[in-house]
Amino acid sequence: MALSLVFKALSDPTRRQILRMLSQGDLSAGEIASAFRMAKPSISHHLSVLKQAGLVQDERRGQQIIYSLDTTVFQEVLSWIFDVAQRPVQNTRGGEKEADQGERRGADPTTPSGS
Repeated sequence: MALSLVFKALSDPTRRQILRMLSQGDLSAGEIASAFRMAKPSISHHLSVLKQAGLVQDERRGQQIIYSLDTTVFQEVLSWIFDVAQRPVQNTRGGEKEADQGERRGADPTTPSGS
């Protein structure tokens, strides 16, 4: 999986909307296109980007192409995000840890600091 392709695919609001639609169930290309006010070739391009990123699968059923989510890639992306988020916090130039600064920002403003 190329993360750059996944993030490129997710960067577009139309493609994110297509993914939301597919999260409700499989849809034909025509059903997807009918939800948007743009030319069918544009929708086809968006579907192609999603497919290249591995976020959707397509299957020909007679005259129609049916699209569905590929949740495997979503799981891999979430795993990558969690791995990055769980790395140790590095000291900043001021000597405080970033996590410490964030905790202070989220502290109760009515409680004096240092108590």
